[in-house]
Amino acid sequence: MSIQEYIVETKNLVKHYNKGEVKAVNGLDLKVKRGEIYAFIGANGAGKTTALDMISGVLYPTSGTIIVDGLEIPRERKRMAHMIGVAPQDVSVYSDLTVKENIMFFADLYRLEKAQSNSRMKELLGVLKLEEKENELVRNLSGGMKRRVSIACALIHDPKLLLFDEATVGVDPVLRQWFWKYFKELSKKGTTLIITSHVMDEAEKADRIGLIRAGVLIEEGTPAELKEKYRVQTIEEVFLKLAGDEFINE
Repeated sequence: MSIQEYIVETKNLVKHYNKGEVKAVNGLDLKVKRGEIYAFIGANGAGKTTALDMISGVLYPTSGTIIVDGLEIPRERKRMAHMIGVAPQDVSVYSDLTVKENIMFFADLYRLEKAQSNSRMKELLGVLKLEEKENELVRNLSGGMKRRVSIACALIHDPKLLLFDEATVGVDPVLRQWFWKYFKELSKKGTTLIITSHVMDEAEKADRIGLIRAGVLIEEGTPAELKEKYRVQTIEEVFLKLAGDEFINE
């Protein structure tokens, strides 16, 4: 069986609320290649988080299809669990546990063997520069440190696919640059990343960009392709041309 080019595919994906009055996602067609960093950008309420929640199997679609690594979601979401890592916008770690305890908790959820858990945790503590904080309660950490712990928990089982919703929210510019360097390293090793962001210069670091508006993918391409198509110098200018008025109308 040949490996499929795309690890994530959605077709006519729809999520409506209140009997169709709220159209959070409205016919989303998305294809994400294996090993790429895909930046998913759009204004607040455009449907980014809802789309990621459906891809991860957390949220059931109203209609449409989702295929992740050949598996139909949400029907086969349990089979997908071991291959996907999620870091939501709200840091999903336990404040009354230490850094180490949080990471090991997620290792247990994924049923990793003890030796594997310890080896993987040691590796992540080093990569994410958390060694000196491993025995500290998460409640005592800075926002950037908490984000690192959240990412470590998402990575503990070495997933094929990472879904990062506003991965660098609340993070200072220096740490943001460091995160993206690490994201690039993960991509080179074959991990696929889908990252939502409001920071347009971040989107320029991605391999491809998808711009969503009112639950529909309205533009897609590499940063260079999009800037050339719209004859601008930055992705921010592309965004403002296509979706800028959403901010005015919020």
